[in-house]
Amino acid sequence: MKRLFVGSHSIPPLTAILIAISVIVALGSGLGASFEKVEPLLISYYVKQGLPEVMSGEVWRLLTPIFIHFGFVHLAFNMLWLWDLGGGIERAQNWFQLALLVIVIGILSNLAQYAFGGPGFGGMSGVVYGLLAYIWMQGRFNPRFGISLRKPIMVWMLAWYVICWTGLVGPIANMAHTAGLVLGIVWGFTAAYIRPSHATK
Repeated sequence: MKRLFVGSHSIPPLTAILIAISVIVALGSGLGASFEKVEPLLISYYVKQGLPEVMSGEVWRLLTPIFIHFGFVHLAFNMLWLWDLGGGIERAQNWFQLALLVIVIGILSNLAQYAFGGPGFGGMSGVVYGLLAYIWMQGRFNPRFGISLRKPIMVWMLAWYVICWTGLVGPIANMAHTAGLVLGIVWGFTAAYIRPSHATK
């Protein structure tokens, strides 16, 4: 069983596309500094008003906050994890499974962050924590999955999750992290027991 970080130097197609979109958005918005450029990608401009833009047809806003990053470290951190975790899932399973995970976890973690923290957020971290937890559960309970996480990596990411909640590292989309982590655990655990055949390519 291959243990991740980093699983491979190659980047599978969908993982590469997700990274490319994030980098393009970062460069085009001055790493999130241009509100005019990022506003169409935010889940909403308004605070707790029922997502009026989405209700009027701008449904992409439910997902697109995952492509917004505020600063180089924010972008690099998330892209490195996406390369490793997303690429690992895409190689172990297929691009469709990764797409499904990214879309579902991305939307639900964005909604969780909006509900508890308002609209001014962005980043792939909720998805990253979802992918991390998905691999953690699959690697632990599905021997046919093919990849697993090294224990120090899991300890570090859980420690970072707790540190973010302390407020010591500035404003963080903690509810997105939490939603992603919970969704990944439930999804990975359920898939490991109900659909183990999906571990094969």
